[in-house]
Amino acid sequence: MFLKKTLELPTEETALRGRQHAIPTAEAHFVNGRPLKGPYPEGLETAVFAMGCFWGVERVFWQVPGVYVTAVGYVNGLTPNPTYEEVCSGMTGHTEAVLVVFDPKVVTYSDLLKVFWENHDPTQGMRQGNDIGTQYRSGIYATNDAQAQAAEESRETYQQALSKQGYGRITSEIAPAGPFFFAEDYHQQYLAKNPHGYCGIGGTGVTCPIGVGVQA
Repeated sequence: MFLKKTLELPTEETALRGRQHAIPTAEAHFVNGRPLKGPYPEGLETAVFAMGCFWGVERVFWQVPGVYVTAVGYVNGLTPNPTYEEVCSGMTGHTEAVLVVFDPKVVTYSDLLKVFWENHDPTQGMRQGNDIGTQYRSGIYATNDAQAQAAEESRETYQQALSKQGYGRITSEIAPAGPFFFAEDYHQQYLAKNPHGYCGIGGTGVTCPIGVGVQA
């Protein structure tokens, strides 16, 4: 079941069945000790991004001033409460994502979109660098209409910049956030626990071809 990698998303009929209850995960953020699942302080907002392997993505975001806590998990799929192995099989429809809880008085959603676009290559489809599979697709998962509109506008801005430099179409999906399934304990803040572990993005791997300096 898990041996064949596919670049096609499953259907309702072919997706794995999953389970009723959430899989176990950490209670607190390994770096700052804050509760991973909340409750979060009043006035904070949430954002969800997928940019390839979630280990490196999470580290990028937890270092942003104004970000209260981060967590890795699985989004925009069909299988309830999937495991990492199930997601990697390509038969759940999920992509690896990062939940970002932030203080909008310190860092805006537009600021986070800039971090998103400029720390990976959004033109690669069902992959990110050497990481290949549906679980590595790029995406922005909006928690409200304002985020969705900001995401669409920023995608157009970055597409114009990429097109001017001869790059192809952005493949990042923009969709409602939906349920966020927290990944297993060992995945949470993985690169803080394993400082020399694999990192696909964030200065040591794939970055946006246009670099920095675009106003999102």
